[in-house]
Amino acid sequence: MTQVRAEGLVTALARGVPPLVWVHGDEPLLLQEAADAVRRALRDAGFDERRVFDGGRGFRADAFVAEAGALSLFASRRLLELRLPGKANREIGQALADAAAQAGADTRLLVTGPRLDRAITETAWFAALDRLGLIVPVWPVERAQLPRWIAARLARQNQRADRDTLALIAERVEGNLLAAHQEIGKLGLLFPEGALPPGQTRAAVLDVARYDASDLVAAMLAGDVPRALRTLDGLRAEGVPEPLVLWMLADALRTLLRLVESRIRGRPLAQAMREARVFGAREHLFEQALRRLGEDQIREALQCAARTDRMIKGLDGADAWRGLQELAMTVAGAPILAGN
Repeated sequence: MTQVRAEGLVTALARGVPPLVWVHGDEPLLLQEAADAVRRALRDAGFDERRVFDGGRGFRADAFVAEAGALSLFASRRLLELRLPGKANREIGQALADAAAQAGADTRLLVTGPRLDRAITETAWFAALDRLGLIVPVWPVERAQLPRWIAARLARQNQRADRDTLALIAERVEGNLLAAHQEIGKLGLLFPEGALPPGQTRAAVLDVARYDASDLVAAMLAGDVPRALRTLDGLRAEGVPEPLVLWMLADALRTLLRLVESRIRGRPLAQAMREARVFGAREHLFEQALRRLGEDQIREALQCAARTDRMIKGLDGADAWRGLQELAMTVAGAPILAGN
């Protein structure tokens, strides 16, 4: 199966749309835009009819396969779209393989859903799709790349901003690309083409950051202390449960410990990463943490996590959020001052 990143999708589609295109990822805006690109390419190629199937509860795999093999009543060419709310199971996967095999030259399949993992890509039914389709992984925009992403979006509407303004916008919309998209569109309405006025632009951009415990883990592993503090404050303000935050931090620490122990045994890091199910952008984050932390430091951090667990359960009089902050800062490399 041909795999192409979302940035190269339009170029790939210009060479022709294969029987099946599967767009997968966990970033709603980019997933939607990639799917829109497929729909436009098919409309331009004369695929005028479109039917949408929901792959959730109540999905009938046999009806989907039958539809793929049936002749259209309304147009010579049609698109069958399957939207997956969760991970594809064997029944859905086999239905896709059968439908793709039965689809004639006038039928195309578009699948959208969450990021595919190895449990799916190593199945027999997925291998059956290998000769027929185009897989489009949609990756989240990393924090370090967000200002550049925003600049590129502004350029589409013939606007540009200075570095400080881009950094501020990135901070305000961190973790929420849909909000970033809306803010950029708003700037296109508020200001003319050309350079954006810094002061007025900053005043116009709302604080629409959406915080997630995984963002805290990423900042902690990367050693980005300001971002970790900002994210932790955001999680607390949004009322995210302390046990969930602690579980995410402790899980990352346990993974770090397994990687360190594998390295001590002489196992290649790449192999250890695969065994620990660390893939994609997370590999770089764990590599950064491993360069900064040794086995003793990681074990001490896990002990700190255990103390924080007692705080959450009310067995320790200290503030649990203060414990979470100390844990995250210790791993990120910030000194913890007594009394703070």
